[in-house]
Parts: sequence; C-alpha cells; structure tokens
Amino acid sequence: MKKSSQNTEHLPEYETPSAGEVLLNIEELHVSYGPILALRGVSLQVKSGSIVAILGSNGAGKTTLLKKVSGLIPATAGSVTFDGENITKLPPEKITKKGIVQSPEGRRLFSDLTVLENLMIGAFTIEKGQVKIGDLYEEAKTKRIKKLIDAAANSGRDIPLEDIEITLKPQEMMRQNLQMVYRLFPVLEERKHQVSATLSGGEQQMLAIGRALMRTPKLLVLDEPSLGLAPLIVKSIFEIIRRLNEQGITVLIVEQNALQTLSIADYAYVLRLGKVVREGPAALLKKDKSLVEAYLGK
Repeated sequence: MKKSSQNTEHLPEYETPSAGEVLLNIEELHVSYGPILALRGVSLQVKSGSIVAILGSNGAGKTTLLKKVSGLIPATAGSVTFDGENITKLPPEKITKKGIVQSPEGRRLFSDLTVLENLMIGAFTIEKGQVKIGDLYEEAKTKRIKKLIDAAANSGRDIPLEDIEITLKPQEMMRQNLQMVYRLFPVLEERKHQVSATLSGGEQQMLAIGRALMRTPKLLVLDEPSLGLAPLIVKSIFEIIRRLNEQGITVLIVEQNALQTLSIADYAYVLRLGKVVREGPAALLKKDKSLVEAYLGK
C-alpha cells in the first residue's frame, strides 16, 4: 500500500490486506462544505475481495467520504481511482455503472412499493437522455411501471423524469441476481408482494442491501447498516455481510459499531475530524483498547 503524507498512526507489524489487487484507491482527498473542511487529505485503499471498514464517531467525515466515492459531492483536491480509472469527477450515475453501488444510511426504501418492486429498482441504470423503458421483470405489474420509473429516477439523486434514460440489466442477469438475493434473505422472497413499509427494521435493511446487490456491484458500499437495529438483528446483518464477502463481493463499510465491524473486516481506517488517525489490520485494531476508547467513543 502506498504511504501518503497524511499523519497516520500505524500499528506494529503493519501489513496491507492479503486480498487481490487494489480496487479503490483514494489519495490526499479534501472535501469542503463552504468554509468547513470535512475531509483533510484522506488516503486509503480497498483491495479486491476484502472488507475494509471506515470507523469514527459522529462528525468524523465517514459519510462525506462515501458521498465522494459515490460521486454525490465534489472534491476540492485529491483523487479517487476505481479499477484503475480516475473517477474523481464522474457523476454518480456513471460511477454506479462502473460497479460502485451504495446501500445508504437510513435505507431509503420506497415505502409504498412492494419488496419485489424495490428490488427491481436496483436493476435500473439511470443516465441523462431520453426515457426508455426496457422489458420489465415479468412479475412487475404494468400499471406500476410509471411509479417504478419515478422511484428509480429519484433514487439518491434529483433528476427530472424527462431528463433521464432508464434501461434494465439483461433479464437473465436480473433473474440470477434476484435468486441470489432470495437465497441470502429468504424472508424477502416470502414477502416479495408485501409493501416495504410493513417490514421490520431488520427486514428493511436486508431489502436495502438486496436492492444494491441487484446492480451486480464490484464494490458494495454500506453506510451504517446497523443503525437503529436491535442487537440480535445487528449480529445477523454482520453475518450476512461476512457471507457476501465470502462469495467474492468486495465491501467498504462505514460504521459506528466499531467492535462488531472489526470482527468481520480485514482492514480498517479510523477517521477523526476529517483525517485518518489510525489504520491497520482489523484484528489488531480490535485488540487496541486505547484506540477504541480514544477515537471510537466506546
């Protein structure tokens, strides 16, 4: 891993993750909200096949970092490279097409759509241009096509319906992805025709992750997946994340639940006031009680 000029505290016997090649590389990233510096020279790497955690208390800059990775906000300096390509200035819809798919904090489901319809939204690719409706999955109701398009068009961005193009992944890929989601989350198949607003908090989080998986991510980005969930459900969600990684999905996870996250991660970075203050193998970080107390509010 390339060392940056940021003042980062390394653990003894520091090693880079032993997974594959570097998939995501962030170098000296700065992000500002007006006069407020939210990220101050952040550098990090995510290797293919690994789980990398971004930890820190509220206001550390974790969500800002994910927004930049997803193209939702501009950088004032620095670079973001994904799969060998500089994506620093790409818009979010192009970043999503390249394989970075985020399951956002708060889940952001469409409460009046069914479980299946929320999953289908994950199969949409959205670009500026003309509206184009592909062949929808056979279980979708024709009368709800307009609502699905509206929902997809406003999924994490504000693009007027008349200014977008919506296409679908090949139907066979959709079927395969849907079956994969159902295998991971059997309850979603059981409740596929149920309106998502009636699901429990844990089931809604499963649906949010499932929707992201429908886009066949190269990098699955999870923002606070345990937020607001009961401890038993949190344990289940983290077990699912571990299983996803075992199937070859690279994961970048932002969490306040430090100990649980370090239990499944390969490598971790700790943010404080927009800077990386510690990094190292997750197993070693987890053993460092002073780190947890000082930076993670535990």
